[in-house]
Amino acid sequence: METYLHLTQIILLLKSLQWLWQDRKDYFAAGNLTIYYSPNQKKSENFRGPDFFVVLGTKWNQKRKSWVVWEEEGKYPNVIIEILSYSTAATDRGEKKQIYQDTFRTPDYFCFDPYTLEFEGFTLISGKYQPIETNEQGCLWSEQLQLYLGIYQDKLRYFTSEGELVPSPEEAASKAENKAIQAENRLIQERQQKELALQENEQLKAKLRELGINPDEM
Repeated sequence: METYLHLTQIILLLKSLQWLWQDRKDYFAAGNLTIYYSPNQKKSENFRGPDFFVVLGTKWNQKRKSWVVWEEEGKYPNVIIEILSYSTAATDRGEKKQIYQDTFRTPDYFCFDPYTLEFEGFTLISGKYQPIETNEQGCLWSEQLQLYLGIYQDKLRYFTSEGELVPSPEEAASKAENKAIQAENRLIQERQQKELALQENEQLKAKLRELGINPDEM
C-alpha cells in the first residue's frame, strides 16, 4: 500500500463491485491480498500482492487471508488492477505485467495512476496482452467483468454497458434517500394543491350564496 489515495481507490473498487454483485456468490474480490502461486506449493516463494483483483467462478468466502492458487483449484485472477505510484509504476508495467500475462494468464489487466490519472488496460489475446481501445467516453471495456472502467471525479470507476456509473453503497443509499424525499415532497405538494382547490371551491360557493344562487343546484 502506498498512500491514502491508493487505499481509498482500492476500497471504492471493492465496495462498488460488491454492491453491484450483492446477489452473486460465485466470485472473490480483494484488495492488497497476497497471491501464492508456487509450483512447489510453498508460500515462501512465488507470491505477489496485486492492489485489486477479481476471481470468477469460485466460492464466496470473504474470510480468506490470502489467495493460495493450489488450494483454489488452480484458479488465478480473471481481472487485476494495479494502482500506480512513482515507486511502483515501472514494476507494474514491466515485471508484474509479464507475470500476469505468462504465469497467471489473467485475461484483463488494468493500471491506473491516481495522481496523473493515467489509465491503460490490456486483454489477453493468443497468450499476449494487447491494449484495450477506449470508447467515445474514454472508458475501457472489461470482458471478464462485463463492465467499463473509466475515470469519474478523479477516481477509477465502473460503468455499465449502457454507460451508467456503478455507485458505491454510500452513493446508492444517498440516491435512494433523495428519491424518497422527493416522493414525499411530491405527495405534500399534491395534498396542498387539493386543499387549495377545496378552499377556492368553498369560497366560490360562498360568493354564489351571497348572490342568492344555490351552488348545489347548478
